[in-house]
Amino acid sequence: MSSARPSPTPSHRRLRQLGVGLITLVVALGGVVLLLLFLQARDHSQLRDETSATRGPGTLYPDQGHAHLRAGERPPQPYASDPPTSGAHVPAAIRSDGTGTRLSDDQILHALELGNVVLLYGTRTPPAALRALAQQLTGSFDPALAANGAAVVLGFRPGAQGVIALAWRHMLRTPSAADPAIAEFADYWLGRGAP
Repeated sequence: MSSARPSPTPSHRRLRQLGVGLITLVVALGGVVLLLLFLQARDHSQLRDETSATRGPGTLYPDQGHAHLRAGERPPQPYASDPPTSGAHVPAAIRSDGTGTRLSDDQILHALELGNVVLLYGTRTPPAALRALAQQLTGSFDPALAANGAAVVLGFRPGAQGVIALAWRHMLRTPSAADPAIAEFADYWLGRGAP
């Protein structure tokens, strides 16, 4: 006696082929979805880093890093902007509101690295509009706020015409302290320091 398997009917064959085709399709779609998610995660992180650094008000300058130097040590290369918006520096904290005080390049760079916004003016006392803006955005100057990158810092810059607004890798020059572009710049960049 031979035990012969009954041959599948045409409807069984179609169902089997449909099942195999459906499984193949699901596996292929799953692979495509996983590949897209992987690529999106990689591209998104690279895109986010670049666009967060390039979008926003002000002129963008090259990233010269934020290496910390020892006291007396000089930066390895000239800064790409004057005043500088990124680059090697001695970490020098700002301990007062800068009213009538000239901030060093080291103080400016360290403040920007942390996420502070620095507003430089050329007169001996800060324009009333800048004091009011700093008060509105971050309140009275507090060294602890500045240490956490959450301060608008005012500083005297001899020879500065109008106002120079600085953030990490960004600068905005404007002839008037009352220019609304300063508030937009400060509000946008406050808290966005070096990556």
